[in-house]
This record gives sequence, structure tokens and C-alpha cells, in this order.
Amino acid sequence: MGGAATQSADGIAYREALPDEWDGKGRTALFVHGYPTSSYLWRGVLPAVADTGCRAVAVDLPGFGNSPPSPPGTWEHQVENLERFRNALGLDDVILGVHDWGGLIGLRWACDHPSAVEALVITDTGFFPDGRWHGMAEALRKEGEGEQLLENLNRELFAMALRQISPSLPDDAIDEYFKAYGDEKRRRSQLDLYRSGDFEKLEPYRGKLTALGVPAKIVWGAKDEFAPIGGAYRFTKELPSAELVVLDEAGHFLMEDDPDRVAWEISSFVTERLREDQRAR
Repeated sequence: MGGAATQSADGIAYREALPDEWDGKGRTALFVHGYPTSSYLWRGVLPAVADTGCRAVAVDLPGFGNSPPSPPGTWEHQVENLERFRNALGLDDVILGVHDWGGLIGLRWACDHPSAVEALVITDTGFFPDGRWHGMAEALRKEGEGEQLLENLNRELFAMALRQISPSLPDDAIDEYFKAYGDEKRRRSQLDLYRSGDFEKLEPYRGKLTALGVPAKIVWGAKDEFAPIGGAYRFTKELPSAELVVLDEAGHFLMEDDPDRVAWEISSFVTERLREDQRAR
């Protein structure tokens, strides 16, 4: 159960689902995962989006999934990696979908490259200069404490932790997401990411999401304890024309908790974008 073929571009792995009779000229939706997941998070979304007639691509950021690390694993370098991936595939005017750290990375990339983005799908993330870290994230940011946490982490403990958040998480997803801890370089990348994650770096980005002026859909898990529902409403203020959908029974990993509904919500948004493309011709 992968939902799409796994490939690589410029050393960065990705999953891809193509529409029938794809000629390489249509719209592409680009999905960016968060922590500690991978492109596998989007496995149910990709084929649903491809069924609309849109190419669907989900990246494994370096150090996650099937992509080798590309040190340093900092926030800034991951934004650069996303641009490198975009250039490798020759993507323009993408529909950008993000989750968790994928929002911090992907939305920063979108604001830095506004001409590359045609629409946004935002799920359970943040992009606010007054953000605060908590729990495991806060521990990873502390010298010594973060190293010890990752040194002691094994697959069993990892599975227990994720299933406290998403009880129905299947074994194959655990295996895919645990790849982020597969060796010392990958674990170092996790520390790099969080220790570069100073929210005040978003101060220069105030107003830039609004300035993009693109259609947006926000899909959020009501039971998310890491990115609470208040963040979704903050995004609606930044993106006043955005549609907000709240999934009452889903938590932070909403693609795992309610995969069919998430796939439907995102693919229906993509369908509307394709219809607008046709009307504009």
C-alpha cells in the first residue's frame, strides 16, 4: 500500500501519482510532510488528486523517508532543498499542500518564490512569529537533552509515542516514519531542524501569505494537541477567502486518522482549481 510510485530527483526521493494519459503539461500538486513523517503521509491523497487530472507529487525532505540527509538539516536548508527539488522536476504554478513542519518549510518557500505557487492546502501547522515549542520539540532544542532523547529512541518507543497521538497508525506507517532515525546523520538532522526553528525568523514574513493572493483550503484535525484548532482560525485571518474544514474526530496526523475524508477534501479543492484553469482558457 504505497498509493504512488517512488522515484528520485537530484538525490531527493518522492512519491508520484499521475492521471491517466498524462502528457506532462497539466497542473501539479506538491505535498510537503512534517515531522517525523515522510511522503508516505500523503499516500491516500496522491491517487485521489491524480484522479482529478492533476499530477500529484509528495517529497521526502532530506533526512526523512527514502531521502538521504543533506547536512545541515536546518529549517533554512530544508527550504533550499525544496527549491532544489522543484527545479529538478521543473515545477511551476503548483498547488502546494503542507502539514506540520512542512508548513514552516513549504509556506516559507512559497513566500520566497510567490510565482511558483498557484494555490495552498494547509493542514495542522503554523506560520506565526509568536509560535512556541512544547514537549518533545522543546527537548530536541536543548543541547544534551535532545541527543539523549534520540539515542534512547527505538522503534518500539517510537510506535508507542505516535500511537498515543494516532491510535490506528498501521505498522507500515511506523516503519516508514522511523526511517528518519535510521542512522546518526539522520538523527543529527532532526536536532539541526529544531535548533534552527526560532519562530521570530517569521517576523519578516508577516503579511506575505496574504500577499500571495492565491486560493486556499485549510483542513484541520479538531483534536490536534500540537497545532490546536486556534491556528486554523489564525490562518483564515491571513487568508480571508480560504475555506476551512474541521474534522471533528481527527488529531494531528489527520491523514492517518481520517484518510478518506482528507483525500476527498483535498481532491475536491484541486478539482475546483482545474475547473478555474479551464474557464480561464
